[in-house]
Amino acid sequence: MTVKMKTVKADETEEQLKDVVLDAAKEGDSISIAGMQHSQGGQTLYPNGILLDMKPYNKILDFDKEDKKVTVQSGATWADIQEYINPYGLALRVSQSQNIFTVGGTLSVHAHGLNIRDGALIDTVDSFRLLTAEGQILTVSRNENKELFSLAIGGYGLFGVILDVTLELTDNELYRMEGKTLRYDDYSSYFKETVLPNPDIKMHLARISIAPETFFKEMYAINYEMAPDQNELAQYAALKREPIIAVPKFFLGLSRINDTGKELFWKTQKQYVNRVTGKLISRNNAMRSDSVFMEYSNDGRTEVLQEYFVPVENFEAYLDDLRTLIKDEEALNLLNITVRYVEKNEEPVLAYADEDMFSLVLLLNQGKDEESIEETRKVVQSMIDVTLKHDGSYYLPYYGFATKGQMAEAYPRSEEFFQLKYSYDPDHRFRNLFFEEYQ
Repeated sequence: MTVKMKTVKADETEEQLKDVVLDAAKEGDSISIAGMQHSQGGQTLYPNGILLDMKPYNKILDFDKEDKKVTVQSGATWADIQEYINPYGLALRVSQSQNIFTVGGTLSVHAHGLNIRDGALIDTVDSFRLLTAEGQILTVSRNENKELFSLAIGGYGLFGVILDVTLELTDNELYRMEGKTLRYDDYSSYFKETVLPNPDIKMHLARISIAPETFFKEMYAINYEMAPDQNELAQYAALKREPIIAVPKFFLGLSRINDTGKELFWKTQKQYVNRVTGKLISRNNAMRSDSVFMEYSNDGRTEVLQEYFVPVENFEAYLDDLRTLIKDEEALNLLNITVRYVEKNEEPVLAYADEDMFSLVLLLNQGKDEESIEETRKVVQSMIDVTLKHDGSYYLPYYGFATKGQMAEAYPRSEEFFQLKYSYDPDHRFRNLFFEEYQ
């Protein structure tokens, strides 16, 4: 999708940002706010509007080692914060599983990560300052302007410009990685009986096979458990980039082509589980994957993400129904499914987890032509229907394939969200294609 913007503004000071908003009001322009622009549903775009690029607004403003808090401008990335706090033995409580994103962008989509002990992202936010459509700068917290706290976090840039954020930190720790291969119908019980009751397991992820021979039947899980000797942390504390990517990138490339490639890719993934078992890693490094191996460029094809949330209790039945739906969809080129745990949190108005959920992140390869996009749309809508049938929901930052009815069912407070948008920003100064699609 190509969207022509009127102009791009990339400013470095609070006053410059305020001037952009006030000038836009005089000219009647719409503003879309952008960080790294990885959202795929038009959340950072509006035709002939102003694209406000927040990346240059990226300073670390304040740091309190004793209180374990940091205040950063919203264009700072999670990597920027890690590099600043790591020498002090501190780490992020919650962030996305990749650290390349801006803090403002992550808050705006209310993203989640690998941690299973520190609550949701919103739980780690002490306060932030918000530049409103009228050019006012408000302090927003659970005590001040608290309604905006639940609207702007997970609000996709529709309620103002998040200027700076005060985040709660935690101690850096040393983890021992443990891998396990298991069947899909053993996963829920394994997680509930082995992973969740063990307080030493701090992070967790799993993947589901998309290889034809074990399609949606086989899984592997990786746990990050407190290492017995935390005194060894100093040996592993230096921040590292993702390890050698040539091999996984090669096999992921094969999996895009045919079923043989998918079998080989799954085989290498299981071998990876064996290789990492027993390895030690710091918390900051565990939260530092940049997923370079997933980079992809093709003139005729592209890759899109979908993410579905389903109650932990419903996982097995949900996967059975999803498998039945997907296996007959020859046009759907599914490359990967990652599973994470998401605790119940209903604080954002657009909350996606009204109970403890498993999150399934699907990577799809599709053509760029209209016919291919329409085929994907139909399959995605069917997958959302299956998810809703099992009391689940879906994640909003990706392509807007869902119908308005599906959004209303997955997000029962969406009507309230849009009504409050009209109240706080009646002139629709902050606007994007996601808003236009679903308001």
